[in-house]
Amino acid sequence: MQSKVVVITGGGTGIGKACAATFLARGYRVVISGRRLDKLQEVITEFKGSSEHILAVQADVSVEEDSKRIIEETIVKFGRIDVLINNAGISMRALFDEMDLSVLKRLMDTNFWGAVYCTKYALPYLLEAKGSVVGISSIAGKKGLPGRTGYSASKFALEGFLETLRIENLKKDLHVLIVCPGFTASDIRISSLSADGSAQGESPREENKMMSAQTVAREITEAVIKRKRDLVLTFNGRLTVLMNKFFPSLMDKLVYKHMAKEPGSPFK
Repeated sequence: MQSKVVVITGGGTGIGKACAATFLARGYRVVISGRRLDKLQEVITEFKGSSEHILAVQADVSVEEDSKRIIEETIVKFGRIDVLINNAGISMRALFDEMDLSVLKRLMDTNFWGAVYCTKYALPYLLEAKGSVVGISSIAGKKGLPGRTGYSASKFALEGFLETLRIENLKKDLHVLIVCPGFTASDIRISSLSADGSAQGESPREENKMMSAQTVAREITEAVIKRKRDLVLTFNGRLTVLMNKFFPSLMDKLVYKHMAKEPGSPFK
């Protein structure tokens, strides 16, 4: 039987790269995409023993034609798509009243529209394979995080889109998985956008104390295989989601207090 194929956006670093490794280990053919060609080439070099099983496509998912091309090149190379992991994303940290609106638009274009574009063009092949659409959301997609208006908005939008897609395709055996990793050690905070759209350049959090990208990737791979609908990782993440259902006003205060402790926090 022809091996299954997984497409991973934002596959050059972090969770995306780690997912590429775990799915390769499971015997999948893997397609990774990303804006930075050097990072994609590093992944290909690292997995050179499986080079015939992996395809790298330089693309920016915020551009519809690039997203379409990812899917087209996948079909040309491997002939099918069984799993789409919408992982590409950027973050930001700034107060809304100080932020240039172009920053919020960039977040929505990548985190939300990038997933919409890729899913739209992959959907016919996923339906044919009775496959899986995966969205890498965040606890910020369950609870608004102060200083991250653009990030939370994009993740809330992503979850609404995927939940609706799941319901629309209930009778077509399309599997939809929404993943909320919690704080994960990755480059996302270093490349996070500030109020004027420039890169933050450093992480405001202790990366070495967070869940590793490899651990997240293993959880995602298992959730895809078991066709789970939701995956919320870390104890604090699950506790936040649970408490927000019953004590939303209290959680507002606790989240504010927690985020205000970050070094260089834009609010106190």
